[in-house]
Amino acid sequence: MNRIGGKSNTGEGGEDPQRYAPIKSGESLQSRIPSVVRDIALQPGDSLRSRIKQVASGRFGVTAEYLTSADQIQIKMAQGAKPGEGGQLPGHKVSEYIAQLRFSVPGVGLISPPPHHDIYSIEDLAQLIHDLKNANPDASISVEAGVRDRRRHGGGRRGQGQVRSRHHLRSRRRHRREPIAVTSSSIMHAGTPWELGLAETQQTLVLNQLRSRIVVQADGQMKTGRDVVIAALLGADECGFATAPLVVEGCIMMRKCHLNTCPVGVATQDPELRKNFTGQPSMW
Repeated sequence: MNRIGGKSNTGEGGEDPQRYAPIKSGESLQSRIPSVVRDIALQPGDSLRSRIKQVASGRFGVTAEYLTSADQIQIKMAQGAKPGEGGQLPGHKVSEYIAQLRFSVPGVGLISPPPHHDIYSIEDLAQLIHDLKNANPDASISVEAGVRDRRRHGGGRRGQGQVRSRHHLRSRRRHRREPIAVTSSSIMHAGTPWELGLAETQQTLVLNQLRSRIVVQADGQMKTGRDVVIAALLGADECGFATAPLVVEGCIMMRKCHLNTCPVGVATQDPELRKNFTGQPSMW
């Protein structure tokens, strides 16, 4: 992802510090990260670092080193796949390595609560943004928000308030369920289409003369150039992709991420199943 100029996102689980330094000539991936079950062809100078570091309500893996290695820090308020539920990682997926990255205990389920318990107003959000900017003055700050029923949750009004809290980017998230490691019941509480939230956000920001102060990101089952064009026409400056890269890497959409039994080794901590992973950087 770094080689092609894109930005990968850590998610809310932290990142191995061994990923921060670029790969040296003759160095193997397994020598850098022993937990890797199969080496991947990398070129000298390749970086494993995720340029976007996420800060969720559980603060899993958030350290000073984690924040200072970011090009962009994303405050995760909600996901369109499960708005209002927070983050969930079942205990059987918390291996020793994952527990180490998240500063937890193996086998214990990890849940980020739905709200940030230090954010109950726009002023609270502005304070967190201020703190993050002090940790890494060079990083831009984004807020990830899910889109729900516009009659009850004014996505545009929330976007307006978040701009006033002085962050740089606004992320409008998906409504469809994507393959993530959460309980299957979450599929019943997905958000509404990103097109609605994006259009409302664009109109509200323009109406309040705030649009020039923000970069709007959008994602949610975007797979083709047509999807990107539609997002651009509705006001998006940047687009994110999740499902499409997963499919390229070998995901066959088994919808078993939360069970730790992914047969192609994409979404599992089982070392035997991970050997089935066939993804290569050259596939991009």
